[in-house]
Amino acid sequence: MRRLPPVLIEDGCSRELLSLIRTILAACKEISFRVGQGALSGVLGSTLDENIQGETQKKLDVLSNQLLKDILLESGYVKAIASEEEDYTVAGNPDAEYIVAFDPLDGSSNTDINSLVGTIFSIMRAPKDSDPADERIFMQPGHQQVAAGYVLYGPCTTLALTIGKGTRIFTLDKTHGSFMLTQEFAKIPEDTKEFAINASNQRHWQPAMQNYVNDLLAGDTGPRGKNFNMRWIAAMVGDVHRVLCRGGLFTYPADTKDPNKPFKLRLLYEANPMALLVEQAGGMAHTGDARILDIDPQEIHQRVSVILGSKNEVEACLAYHK
Repeated sequence: MRRLPPVLIEDGCSRELLSLIRTILAACKEISFRVGQGALSGVLGSTLDENIQGETQKKLDVLSNQLLKDILLESGYVKAIASEEEDYTVAGNPDAEYIVAFDPLDGSSNTDINSLVGTIFSIMRAPKDSDPADERIFMQPGHQQVAAGYVLYGPCTTLALTIGKGTRIFTLDKTHGSFMLTQEFAKIPEDTKEFAINASNQRHWQPAMQNYVNDLLAGDTGPRGKNFNMRWIAAMVGDVHRVLCRGGLFTYPADTKDPNKPFKLRLLYEANPMALLVEQAGGMAHTGDARILDIDPQEIHQRVSVILGSKNEVEACLAYHK
């Protein structure tokens, strides 16, 4: 097994980008430790505050955001950052080459039940001569990401990472603190019998998604002619990691539950990095209307619907939307 740096250098990753990735991972290792301590560290439960999304913040949300924010801004490698937990972008080094968007603790509602959570990040180049305080520097389609990944805090701490040349899986070796390459290139099977969706929202879905899921649930007695299993972790990192490991379809579609918020997942720091990871592993990532990586963002907390995973199953789902 190899450590993280030599693998990326072999792919032509610049030393500055490599240093930025290692900076993110340094914060993630600290988050992993705090998550692993659980109730012993006094960080479980909620705060009395809400973030810009209108969601009650968990203590670990705040802690994880502060760790990533501090280490990135102090590193000098970022011109600006955007976070799920920050109302606005935060300016960094005006001379830096990169900008970073992140969800510091995806699935944080799982912390109190000792279930899967993770950190998602997206790295893009900052436009030349741009103002680090101008959030418009983040208004780039996802295909312009130079790197993307997530760190999953589970029984082991796992990193999925792409720099645009395949998706690799690393495992944190806690004996010496290094992420070791444990899967050279993830490859998502084109066909699957698994899907992940929050079925409690079924009555709020659009007809196309209702019809698609109904046909999956009909199994071998329905038009699909085979039985499907449903999985749902309530953390995008966990569900996407399963897709990378053994295939499947993950979707969080539009719904009518709240007319002001028809979508759940955020484009810049959830949908885009996950879409790049999935496509680099041979899968597909779509909204039902467009390829996720082709969307031009309009604001930093923009939300979109997400359908991603095994290529043939995503295409089967999209056929219902046509």
